[in-house]
Amino acid sequence: MSKIFTPTNQKLLTNVVVVKLKKGGKRFEIACYKNKVVAWRNKIEKNLEEVLQTETVFTNVSRGEVAKSADLKKAFNTDDMKTICIQILEKGEFQLSEKERQSALNAKFTEIASNISSMCINPSTQRPYPVSLVEQAMKDAHVSVKPNKSAKQQALEVIKVLKESIPIERVKMKVKISMSSQDSKKCKDQIKGLFLTIVSEDHDGQFEMVGLSEPGNYKQLAELVGKHSRGKGMCEVIGVEETAENVVFS
Repeated sequence: MSKIFTPTNQKLLTNVVVVKLKKGGKRFEIACYKNKVVAWRNKIEKNLEEVLQTETVFTNVSRGEVAKSADLKKAFNTDDMKTICIQILEKGEFQLSEKERQSALNAKFTEIASNISSMCINPSTQRPYPVSLVEQAMKDAHVSVKPNKSAKQQALEVIKVLKESIPIERVKMKVKISMSSQDSKKCKDQIKGLFLTIVSEDHDGQFEMVGLSEPGNYKQLAELVGKHSRGKGMCEVIGVEETAENVVFS
């Protein structure tokens, strides 16, 4: 019986999910275990060996064609396989089964709800909403999860949607402003206008103010202080408003 010739640059792999990345005009692929790519990207799985079936870069996984070292170096400026595999793993495209896709969406849906629960309160009770209640409100509002957008970013968008159906507001930040009294004369009124409540104010040589502000105002406060103090002042979040429960601002 004649022997089947297998080229030495081929490795045959089965039961894999292939992550593909086009770079430098060429396509590169890596073979990963199912369910592990999403876990890696969500920072749940941190052991690369648990994600990669082999620390090898291919031009075509299904045919077992291994990428040439010269092509890798030209495209990635390195021939270190681990470094290249991580780049492909984090930036490449891949296909999930319907079950895997739904599982990933469900996990992100819960993560968004958890973010909202930690960032917001019911203004009537001054307490955070339980995650389960936030999830139900999201379902009632027909919120759609975007798989390629961070949970934190989506949470900020969903809060605006939920305001139409339930009483909800962000926990206020406690912000401290420090700058010279001379510099503060130029922007003190603007700074005060961005605070909801002034907790303390001191003009003894150095201008210091502590107050509660909407989270969305922080960037404007920091820019005001930086501009008028020529980078010498300070704008920092030192906590959150006191609520009926200990709520963590993020």
